[in-house]
Amino acid sequence: PQPRGGHEQQPEAGRARAQAPVGVLGVELGQRTIDIVDATTGEVHACQLFVAALGASSLTYAEATFTQTLPDWIGSHTRAFGFYGGVPAMVVSDNLKSGITKACFYEPGVNRAYAEMAVHYDTAIVPARPRKPRDKAKVEVAVQVTTRWIIAKLRNIRFFSLVELNAAIRDCVTALNDRVSRHLGASRRAP
Repeated sequence: PQPRGGHEQQPEAGRARAQAPVGVLGVELGQRTIDIVDATTGEVHACQLFVAALGASSLTYAEATFTQTLPDWIGSHTRAFGFYGGVPAMVVSDNLKSGITKACFYEPGVNRAYAEMAVHYDTAIVPARPRKPRDKAKVEVAVQVTTRWIIAKLRNIRFFSLVELNAAIRDCVTALNDRVSRHLGASRRAP
């Protein structure tokens, strides 16, 4: 159906558009942390592991962030969208305090800045129901797998910057996504 007036509607100026929607994306911060050592002071900073997984293929994205604050949370989403080459139709989010203001079954509250990010990228934020891990089962498994494949592999390596840590994580994520599954005979990247 064509809009009234016979003109195609143009997207708003400055609004991001995905080239191809990638379905449902589950996002969560893992429980385990990875340490970064400040080279000048020797102070150790615990970094959070942000994990995203596509619903159909389980294609996984992971990166380390300094905190669980809203700027880090939204920045991780933005980089995940870039990794996937598009924006999903729906983001199933963990009930992180900085992103979800009210975890409720019927009327969940989404932080204003997080909701504005969703509008900007033309996607929907759907918080998982409290204490219902099946709502985001793919990302729960992805967190388990990244804990085994990334945190376990990197736990004895000393990192001095977030850039250095994320480069090592990127290599691990590439190996994880390229690995051929025994029961499917294909990798997470396979169409």
